[in-house]
Amino acid sequence: MKLTLHIWRQKDINTKGNFVKYNIDNVSEDMSFLEMLDELNEDLIKKGEQPVAFDHDCREGICGSCSMTINGKPHGPEKMTTTCQLHMRKFKDGDTIYIEPFRAKAFPVIKDLIVDRSAFDRIQMAGGFISINTGAAPDANSIPVPKKNADKAFDAAACIGCGACVAACPNGAAMLFTSAKISQFALLPQGQAERKQRALNMVAQMDKEGFGACTNHYECEAACPKGISIEFIALMNRDYLKASLFSKVK
Repeated sequence: MKLTLHIWRQKDINTKGNFVKYNIDNVSEDMSFLEMLDELNEDLIKKGEQPVAFDHDCREGICGSCSMTINGKPHGPEKMTTTCQLHMRKFKDGDTIYIEPFRAKAFPVIKDLIVDRSAFDRIQMAGGFISINTGAAPDANSIPVPKKNADKAFDAAACIGCGACVAACPNGAAMLFTSAKISQFALLPQGQAERKQRALNMVAQMDKEGFGACTNHYECEAACPKGISIEFIALMNRDYLKASLFSKVK
């Protein structure tokens, strides 16, 4: 395939960026999207030009670092798929593809397609630790957990923190991410001791980071590569309301 790429190039966080046009051919439909960018970078290096900077690690849809917007959609046109799992068979010969970083106030662009998502780390850190000692596996298994709750907690824990929910939201809200990280503990017995304080602290940190408010556009759920449900936002809101009546942010 021959493709025309318009890629966002930005030297650093303090420099204004712009789209740069590249033409690439001999793209196999079996390549992943990142492998296609690897090929482009090899050509750029041979020409003595700066390669395109982009984040990646596992390339298996686990780490969440391959965050980029492709033709206006976080992670590209394939639903329930990260950028590293997106294959070039989703595109046609002669296509024009626009590639840019995730756009959000709380995700400043570091270079090219790489954004600073450390705000997510600070939200998780605000949640603190689980103080309940679960002991060895037999002790943990002795605590009854209804299957419905265990399944929901597992669904919430599937969040990889990629930031697609923020990039897709018109308000740049981080409600889906934050609610998933709160709910994965709120649904289990071990998470009850700090449940109220965790909700207060993590929501307060989320607001402090400059994320927008949720106005129920549902774009976050649609863009999430792991299919995290917005029902976790409702659960977080209930926990936050209850906690705010009896506790204060620490």
